[in-house]
Amino acid sequence: MSKQLVTKDNSLIGASYSLGVVEQRLIFLAIIEAREQKTLIEAGGLLRIYAQSYAKQFNVEKHTSYEAMKRAVEGLYEAGFAYSKIDERSGKIGHYKSRWVDKIGYIDDLGCVELVFASDVIPLITRLEARYTEYELKQVVGLQSEYAIRLYELIIQWRSVGKTSQISLVELREKLGLVDEYQRIEAFKRRVLDLAITQINEHTDITVEYEQHKQGRIIKGFTFKFKVKKNKGSINTKVEADNGDMFTIKGLNDKQLGRIARNPSFVADYNDLVSSTSPAGQDMNMWEFEMINRLKKDISQFKKRPIREYLEY
Repeated sequence: MSKQLVTKDNSLIGASYSLGVVEQRLIFLAIIEAREQKTLIEAGGLLRIYAQSYAKQFNVEKHTSYEAMKRAVEGLYEAGFAYSKIDERSGKIGHYKSRWVDKIGYIDDLGCVELVFASDVIPLITRLEARYTEYELKQVVGLQSEYAIRLYELIIQWRSVGKTSQISLVELREKLGLVDEYQRIEAFKRRVLDLAITQINEHTDITVEYEQHKQGRIIKGFTFKFKVKKNKGSINTKVEADNGDMFTIKGLNDKQLGRIARNPSFVADYNDLVSSTSPAGQDMNMWEFEMINRLKKDISQFKKRPIREYLEY
């Protein structure tokens, strides 16, 4: 039996959005269905998700699965996400918003949901882009919290180093789709973060712990460290598992480091390091200046693939 793989461009992994568990599961199944049918290359491909398939994948009753899918139709149609990528014409980092689907509905007699992905989504869930994260669907089957699913995806981008960069509390809330919910840090940790970590540790192929970063007595951000469990399936972030000189900047001048920083793949991989409202998040020249300094100061932040590969584009 072939592995059922969920594949997303890293711009989508790092996007900000709020989707319930069922809505996220529908997205997973639609991605897998699209891969199997090879229909996503053409915009407007209609995908059909059957309640029987949902029930089998997520271990629920068929009737229960269809009712849940029907309820999710409205939410998924209204839902959108925000993401960042380089604008090809201006060379600046663009910040965009898109819906997930152009069309979605259900057919009672067939027990299925039909959907058409929005045109912006299509290139972000195929292998056409240079940078993507991939994992087996079974890794998220047991996750009952929408925040656990999102946090798992955010964390496994860093598989090659086993530790994320520091992410601010504000940015983490944005990526988890939180607006007014759980404003108090105690509630955020108890109802969102700790619950998500517990589920991830119990049901997925990684074991995670987090470190708090404070300014005075106020928590400003988090770093997540994790280990892959032995014999627990596979996840894959497109990284060359190569050590040595390819992961160093020794011998590279500022011009070469600037070329690395401007590489669209580098931007997609590391745009989560800066806030979208900061100068480096809005202007490519400021982004280049910021990244050159970071590369010189702490190369360990940049381990998603051999750093010298970004020279070629």
